[in-house]
Amino acid sequence: MQFDFVTVPQRHGTDSQKWQKYAGRDILPLWVADMDFKSCPAILDALKERVDHGIFGYARPVKSTVDAIVEACANRYGWTIDPSWIVWLPGLVCGLNVTAQAFAQPGEEVLTLTPVYPPFMTAPKNSGRVSVTVDFVLKDGRWTIDWDALEAAVTPKTKLFFLCNPHNPLARVWRKEELVRLADFCARHDLVLCSDEIHCDLILDPSLPHLPTALVAPEHAARTLTLMAPSKTYNVPGLGTSFAIIPDAGLRAKFVRATAGIVAEVTCLGFTACEAAYRHGEPWRQELLATLRGNRDFLLEFLARELPQIRVEAPMEATYLAWLNVADLGWDDPVARFEEHGVGLSDGRFFGSKPGRHVRINLGCPRATLEEALRRMAAAAKAR
Repeated sequence: MQFDFVTVPQRHGTDSQKWQKYAGRDILPLWVADMDFKSCPAILDALKERVDHGIFGYARPVKSTVDAIVEACANRYGWTIDPSWIVWLPGLVCGLNVTAQAFAQPGEEVLTLTPVYPPFMTAPKNSGRVSVTVDFVLKDGRWTIDWDALEAAVTPKTKLFFLCNPHNPLARVWRKEELVRLADFCARHDLVLCSDEIHCDLILDPSLPHLPTALVAPEHAARTLTLMAPSKTYNVPGLGTSFAIIPDAGLRAKFVRATAGIVAEVTCLGFTACEAAYRHGEPWRQELLATLRGNRDFLLEFLARELPQIRVEAPMEATYLAWLNVADLGWDDPVARFEEHGVGLSDGRFFGSKPGRHVRINLGCPRATLEEALRRMAAAAKAR
């Protein structure tokens, strides 16, 4: 391999939120979605060159940065976007909050499918909007949408639908017919469709290309906004660089108005990293995907052999985040029990799962870290 996905980095005592959570304790943190890999060398080189420039004033993207996004969308997804559609943001969570404020009034409803990344549910509540959730159903070994329940959840107060594409934490890649049906659903109920596609470049199943929601249902693109970022794929979330792609000028104007005075600007280093990622990061991304596929397969083999009480209930098609059913362990608080044995995971309750039923594990780490974490999890299960 050309790049190093084997060396375990030293993150103890650094500004890492992920590792600070368990400072002073022998707990491997595999919770929050940031990877224990050094970022792409092309990004590091670009940042060093930008730092050497020595001036860090207020920034705006240069044409080459915008062009890098436009070209990536065309080359990777066959999606032709206009540069004017791009609205820059300091983070995807910020984008979810802005979207809730822009397209729903206090007391109105934002609909989403659970389990899901927690800000999908908390963002509406942060500004007095109402979060309404519909549970996925597990059918024939695949997480699917309960279309009847989704229809029943719509009320006159429902104004907005949040979609996670690909899905976190279910690691699900949506098929074209599903995305078209969701877009038709939103059109029929006059809902704005917000598609969070932050994990779109982390598809683990090569037979399943990422399909931007706005592309597969172009007749509904005027009600669709897409949130993207280089942060998860290239491990640069701390640089706070994301963007919304909003084809409709009216929708875009509402979104921009909602950012006024409260949304921070993207930094010069963030723009630099973003351009380098999309323009020069593809060889690194391909090796990352190979590493993540290997980690996924190792996880599945280990669970089948050593931890049959824990199950991945459906194919892990995307992301580096695995959704584990731990209900057979019979623990009220599985996260606490695993922490006692040296592994820090995300609690499924915060994603909308029932207490004691699911945890999420981050596989974006060197194999040695994952092996040790799974050994500790097996020890926890045996100690019960």
